[in-house]
Amino acid sequence: MKAAPQAQQRLIDLQDLDSTLDRLAHRRRTLPELAEVERLQDRLTELRDAIVAAETEVGDLDREQRKAEQDVDQVRARADRDQKRLDSGQVTSAKDLSGLQAEIASLQRRQSDLEEVVLEIMERREEAEGKVAALKADRAAAQEEHDAVVARRDAAQQGIDEESGTTSAARTAVSKDVPEDLLGLYEKLRGQFGGVGAAKLYRGACQGCHLALNTVDLNRIRAAAEDEVIRCEECRRILVRTPESGL
Repeated sequence: MKAAPQAQQRLIDLQDLDSTLDRLAHRRRTLPELAEVERLQDRLTELRDAIVAAETEVGDLDREQRKAEQDVDQVRARADRDQKRLDSGQVTSAKDLSGLQAEIASLQRRQSDLEEVVLEIMERREEAEGKVAALKADRAAAQEEHDAVVARRDAAQQGIDEESGTTSAARTAVSKDVPEDLLGLYEKLRGQFGGVGAAKLYRGACQGCHLALNTVDLNRIRAAAEDEVIRCEECRRILVRTPESGL
């Protein structure tokens, strides 16, 4: 393949621009904010689930407390009725009086026990409500941190995209200076060799594979016409000759 020396030189400019675009794309894919956003999203999901579970526990304790308070009210009402009967003097039989007094004492003990249950449930409910409040505070902090990281990510991506846009425009302009067949070969080699399709021959070494050429290869290149497109014998990339090639 043949191409004017100036066109071959433009390949180096094109390669520099393509390498810049590759680095920008890699930087965009590996922004530390991306992993941080993902971590915080997982944390927010975890906190959301924990809050739902904690609020469910509070709701269950609410129902449990209402049931226990109803039990206390029922026992208290029954004890009040029995006490009124006792105080009214309607019960005159010693046996009935003794039975009624025993029932009142039993109801009072039952009421005391149920009131202890209510207090225990209230303590558990207060603890559960505190857990909900703490989780919501954690969620608010995590959301604030998430939003700040997202803003940093978006700003970084915008900066990269702007630089990529400028570089892409420059690449389009440079690619017009490269013949179609040479450009096609360059693109093919870029796909094969990690994004580098053309490299300088610098002081007798290929800057693509960074290997020094042997004397035979250097002599072959010296003898080649200026418009001959040279390939590195080691890595097969296009070798572009410059005044610093060491020929």
